[in-house]
Amino acid sequence: MSFLWKSGNGGTTEKTLTLEEQQEKINEVRKQLEEPSSLAIQGFLSDASILRFLRARNWNVQKSSKMLKSAVKWRAAYKPEMISWEEIAHEAETGKIYRADYKDKLGRTVLVLRPGLENTTSGKEQIKYLVYSLEKAIMNLTNDQEKMVWMIDFQGWTMGSTPLKVTRETVSVLQDCYPERLGLAILYNPPRLFESFYKIVKPFLDHETSKKVKFVYSNDKESQKIMAEVFDMDKLDSAFGGRNLATFEYSSYAEQMKEDDKKMQSNDASSDASSEASFYSGTDSPKHEDGGHGATKKACAT
Repeated sequence: MSFLWKSGNGGTTEKTLTLEEQQEKINEVRKQLEEPSSLAIQGFLSDASILRFLRARNWNVQKSSKMLKSAVKWRAAYKPEMISWEEIAHEAETGKIYRADYKDKLGRTVLVLRPGLENTTSGKEQIKYLVYSLEKAIMNLTNDQEKMVWMIDFQGWTMGSTPLKVTRETVSVLQDCYPERLGLAILYNPPRLFESFYKIVKPFLDHETSKKVKFVYSNDKESQKIMAEVFDMDKLDSAFGGRNLATFEYSSYAEQMKEDDKKMQSNDASSDASSEASFYSGTDSPKHEDGGHGATKKACAT
């Protein structure tokens, strides 16, 4: 095959294949998969989804197939697409995670995370709400975009706000469960204490994920340029240096999420995610070998 090579940072090398070669890889992966056990799994196993797993494993068919089988097994058991707002509404009360009402300049869905507003103690429920939020973010991606932006606001954050175990599980969900879904993660005004915390977390990140993490400070003009490059400042939340004064309002957000639930349950997503295949194509959250979300390992590139 005529592979086209391009060098990445940190000594890594990424492969780029022609469309024909990509389809060959997809077909090879499909040969190693079992017959879908449900319509949801059938939709999940779209070409677009398989491509993400292949890219995450640098086009290695065996590794991609193993990762995908794990995702299918988890999805069949956990049914993350069936999580409803009523199940996780208590987790959302403070606005610690929500989908912004604006997108970046590339049209990517924006998830806002405010760990300083953590309001519960159950790591299991916190991860469940994260998965719910990721599913809804993916559902609202446009047809020409498959990645999202994470905006993490550190106001009020302390070491106790985010236990290391939950942080490791969050990293695992992103890397093992949503390959090729993270476009950019902006850490906004992280305190000096977080730098030590990040040094502990960074080894859990694969190289491709760590490249997508950007530190931005409101008193640093150079880092603030990132915000202007990525966002329309008139739409960006004022908490992140933009001119949009709107804030999170729980009751209206709840209604919005209930509407999203109806779309998901009917398998009739809005025009932003036009088909069942594209809707399910990346909502992958595989069960790890230890039987839960929290296994610590470097996995696929997000």
